[in-house]
Amino acid sequence: MHIGGMRTALFNWLWARRNKGQFVLRIDDTDRERNIDEALGPILQAFRWLRLDWDEGPEVGGPHGPYFQSERGDLYRQAVDQLLADGKAYRDFDAPELVKADREAAEREQRNYINVRRSLELSPTRIQQLLKDGHRHVIRLLIPRDEVVFIDDVVRGRVEWDCGLISDPVIVRGDGSPLYNLATVIDDAQMQISHVIRAEEHLSNTAVQALLHQALGHQLPTFAHIPYVAAPGSKEKLSKRKLESYRNNPGFRKMFEAADRVFSRIGILNESSPDPVMVEYYQRIGYLPDSVFNALARLGWSLDDKTEILSRQTVVDNFTVERVIKAPAGLDPDKLQSYQVHWMNELPQDRKIDGCMEFLVAAGLVDSDPEPERRSYIGRVIAAAGDRIKLFSDILDFDDFLIADDQLPYDEKAVEKRLRKPQDAVDLLREFRSRLELAESFDADALDKLLHDFVDERGIGIGRIIHALRVAVTGKARGPGMFDCLALLGRERSLARIDQTLARVST
Repeated sequence: MHIGGMRTALFNWLWARRNKGQFVLRIDDTDRERNIDEALGPILQAFRWLRLDWDEGPEVGGPHGPYFQSERGDLYRQAVDQLLADGKAYRDFDAPELVKADREAAEREQRNYINVRRSLELSPTRIQQLLKDGHRHVIRLLIPRDEVVFIDDVVRGRVEWDCGLISDPVIVRGDGSPLYNLATVIDDAQMQISHVIRAEEHLSNTAVQALLHQALGHQLPTFAHIPYVAAPGSKEKLSKRKLESYRNNPGFRKMFEAADRVFSRIGILNESSPDPVMVEYYQRIGYLPDSVFNALARLGWSLDDKTEILSRQTVVDNFTVERVIKAPAGLDPDKLQSYQVHWMNELPQDRKIDGCMEFLVAAGLVDSDPEPERRSYIGRVIAAAGDRIKLFSDILDFDDFLIADDQLPYDEKAVEKRLRKPQDAVDLLREFRSRLELAESFDADALDKLLHDFVDERGIGIGRIIHALRVAVTGKARGPGMFDCLALLGRERSLARIDQTLARVST
């Protein structure tokens, strides 16, 4: 599910919830070349993950089904028969080659292409003969070319089209299948859709849809065409087709790097790995639904000129289409991260553990049903990491607390800088190791005092030992507080790691 499409769905959902209406989820699958079964799973999963429930639609049912356009063929055929009988549509028997030649002639003459209505000159007898002979044809809506069609768009105001410039659109293909414009009009009317909130690229379809509603005697729904979602730092529409170029986009770069790092560890790094253009990416890499909900709600809509953090209920209570802006709304990864930090801090500890546990299990760092003591230990790691865990997948950066001591990977640059290069680092580490072995208490506060007493006795700065100590017990140059690290690992593991580090730098 495209993140821009999800934002459009969200605005529809918000409008329905704000106005105590019904949110109908319909699957537009008139394009037979697309594998709707393969695409539908991620779409429904994206809705579920963001908790956008639907009142009618697939898996729910309702009075206006079926909810797949591919299952609504009888309704479309009835409408087309009515249009043909009323003289508001006609069968066009022109060969595709002839239509192509007409278009090319219009291009050469630098004029708008308007289809030639040759088939309207055919007699009823001739039409029946062509049908009897199985002559392939399409069905076109007959545009009233002496009229002006308009809508009063909630976002864009009054929009008009000169029908004299509109070519008669095909509404039924040569194989008898309906096109999107016809199907969506029939569905909107039959499902009693009052408001159509959709992306602005559909504005060009609206003239034909309005004319179809008019020809069929429908009441026109209220339209609101919202701006597209732009790529970070640009005015260009966010597109799956431009994925490779987004790797060099400053806003997206960190998100792609995180995907490469995380997905490889949990076994989903392949050609079809989720990417930041798709909703699935945010779920699979460990964002909270509330964070993405907050970010999508703020893409082109605002509560006021200052409020950024918005709860689900606040948005539902205050959403109006009138506050949607006309300009493209750029996806901002940094702002999304700030929402994530806020909503992560709102989570109770058990929820944080549950979220992190999914990644630890997927990476093979813990069992799927860990013992209570192990779960408690992971909670302590999360607490020690604090704000460093912005996404649930960030727990993988603290695997040094979860792996066997003899499997600890070392940052070789840190080993060189903090242990091998300083002349006295190894001696100080070895001496402080003896203090750790004899320490009465191994909690963070006691260890803090132990180290400070140690450096005070020697008249040295704490930096002479603490960096070497960190690399020795975690293999890294950075991480949670040093004394939290020691307390988490405990006496036995801390001493074992210091010993193997001393052996490593002594060879």
